[in-house]
Amino acid sequence: MKKITLLLTFFMLIMAACTGGSSSALAGEWKLVSYGDASNPTPAVPNVDTSISFDEKGQFGGTVGCNSFGAGYVVDGDQITFEPILSTMMFCEETSPQESAVLAILSDATVKFQLNGGQLTLTSADGASVVVLERK
Repeated sequence: MKKITLLLTFFMLIMAACTGGSSSALAGEWKLVSYGDASNPTPAVPNVDTSISFDEKGQFGGTVGCNSFGAGYVVDGDQITFEPILSTMMFCEETSPQESAVLAILSDATVKFQLNGGQLTLTSADGASVVVLERK
């Protein structure tokens, strides 16, 4: 596990040197509130530490269950374009559906985002799926 985390950290540092764009409005740590169907999102699994962090240099990463992930991102207006996501690949039965759904939305390449106070909503390009986060 330590080797995977070290490799992920190394990858993120390399990507930071190559990625342009930033957004101070997104910068910080966010906790998963809900995800999935935009008309009826699924609440995040309770008592599971979830965290997605965006930095001002165009890098994001975190965990929404038991696996770590990260990539670069670029903000353009109300859209975020994510670079291909690198993730560890452990299976955790309780959080697997949550991780799969959230990473599928983030892997949509470009999503719309909306900031409303301490809440960040990421919406898939087709508008069918969301990830709702709150600032930690």
